[in-house]
Amino acid sequence: MYFEIGDFNALRTALHEMTRILSAEHFSEETVFNCKLVASELLSNVLQHGGGRAVFLVEREGGELRLCVKGENGYRPPEKSACADVLAESGRGLFLVDSFCERRDYTAAEGIRVFLRVKYS
Repeated sequence: MYFEIGDFNALRTALHEMTRILSAEHFSEETVFNCKLVASELLSNVLQHGGGRAVFLVEREGGELRLCVKGENGYRPPEKSACADVLAESGRGLFLVDSFCERRDYTAAEGIRVFLRVKYS
């Protein structure tokens, strides 16, 4: 799945389409929820800090789903979440992302990449 996102309305549309497709492909509700949460956090951050536009890609890779989010200015999040408190405004989204993913990295070509374990219903 490939999406180009330029605002929060496009973000909502992309998340809705992604969840519809994942559900139709019989991914578990847990997997669909986790993908939606992670994508929402990453895309919101890229829209805010990454130049206002994002490219979003979702692909199955073996037993994982790979989500890639790239902003137009090459926004790169910190390697580790700086969240020290659940009520903190800074770093909480990245903390959530890291909590739901198997791993996260960054490449210049694909941007932020996260990998989620796949479960089927």
